[in-house]
Amino acid sequence: MLKLSPTRRFCPAPRFLLLLLIAAKGAVAQEQQQPPPPSSQQVQPEPAPTEIVAVPNRPTIASTAEVVQSGVLELEYGFEGGDGHQNINGLVKFGLTKWFELRVANNPILRDSAVFGTGDSGAGFKLRMFSQNPAWRPTVTLLYAVTIPSANHGLGTQAYGHAIQILVSKDFGKHHFDWNEGIQLSGRPYPLPSGYDRGYFSALSWSHRLCRKWGFTAELPGTSKINDAIPGVMTILAAPTYNVSPRLVLDAGAYVAAYGSLPRVTAFFGVTYSIGDFYHRGKSKSVHGSF
Repeated sequence: MLKLSPTRRFCPAPRFLLLLLIAAKGAVAQEQQQPPPPSSQQVQPEPAPTEIVAVPNRPTIASTAEVVQSGVLELEYGFEGGDGHQNINGLVKFGLTKWFELRVANNPILRDSAVFGTGDSGAGFKLRMFSQNPAWRPTVTLLYAVTIPSANHGLGTQAYGHAIQILVSKDFGKHHFDWNEGIQLSGRPYPLPSGYDRGYFSALSWSHRLCRKWGFTAELPGTSKINDAIPGVMTILAAPTYNVSPRLVLDAGAYVAAYGSLPRVTAFFGVTYSIGDFYHRGKSKSVHGSF
């Protein structure tokens, strides 16, 4: 009869033990990788609430190429005043889709050369064609607006007008740039011959986030002469901004008339507030969608 050595009598074979350990380890790993079977009673976690982020066009005269988030209703209202001219101006925006924004503007209070009344209104839209990417491409948007002659007491344009602009926006770290180029068609009021007078609008603005709440913006906008009643102007604007929350932004500042028949200095302050998401759908926290 074959006699076993003491070692082989009391210990398993080393190779067999090694194979057993490898197999057990593989089975545990496979079990950990497989998801648990679905259960009708298993409670699915609720998606994290998303944040509504305001997209101010204020305080600049230029418009950003970004649009408000889909389903979000947003208000912008401000006051500006200079020598012989004061007004309250407002803009209501709604994100119909993530790339299409509806806009309604109004001037409920206007005072110009001691004449007090209401100003013109307007309506239009933004159509975002491209969104910026981290490389070279900026956000590119088409803006259309119609001026509605709702002013009284001889204020305003007293005729319908149209504006078409190309808006370009790009972020470079904490620096944001907006560039606008467009054409303005101003209708001739009665009793002048019917038709439109044409002018051009250009603006370049820069904004910089100073810290979590504070920011600063500067702008150089200008328009060419449209007709004898609407001469060309150019201004220099500077303003700090304060984010009370992601959906509430305050601004205050002034712009100086570099050219044209405007008050030498006009001060302003205003607020941008996103009321809420009327679609109640989950969206990314970033306002920069993908193309």
